[in-house]
Amino acid sequence: MNKTILLLSTIMGVIVLASNYLVQFPVQYYGLSEILTYGAFTYPMAFLITDLANRSFGKEIAKKIVYFGFFIGISFTLFFSTNFSDLISIRIAIGSGIAFIVSQRIDVYVFDKLRDKYWFIPPLTSSINGSVLDTFLFFSIAFYATGVPWFTLALGDLAVKLFVALVMLVPFRMLLKTFKPI
Repeated sequence: MNKTILLLSTIMGVIVLASNYLVQFPVQYYGLSEILTYGAFTYPMAFLITDLANRSFGKEIAKKIVYFGFFIGISFTLFFSTNFSDLISIRIAIGSGIAFIVSQRIDVYVFDKLRDKYWFIPPLTSSINGSVLDTFLFFSIAFYATGVPWFTLALGDLAVKLFVALVMLVPFRMLLKTFKPI
């Protein structure tokens, strides 16, 4: 089980690093540059990891994965994608850390409270709650008063995150057979 926890934590950290890097790049197609960044496509996978861990190992192990993934993701972000001479880059790292830890803890809590409901209710509900909280915390901390259209970017990212949360139900259901529920 320790190898699985380490693997899930590492995957979580890589997702955070990729998302923190990709959020700096607006989608330049179909007039979406004011409402969507590429980070919206990767970050919801963090909720999949948390929810699988919660279902399989319980909320205490899920919280450990969140903390370890947080440490890996923020360390990688600071080392690989933070330009310390650029205030927005620093705010992205700070916003990411705060939004990640708060939203993932909410995800763990909501999932655990809904654990006994039909299989798709806990991951969908916890991911939606976590995504809303993460999106608005992150974008307001990272981009408020910078000239970046943070509110419209937040709405666009949230729409994609909610769609991806629905799509993530497919691998969640498939992986439930791999991970034994507690």
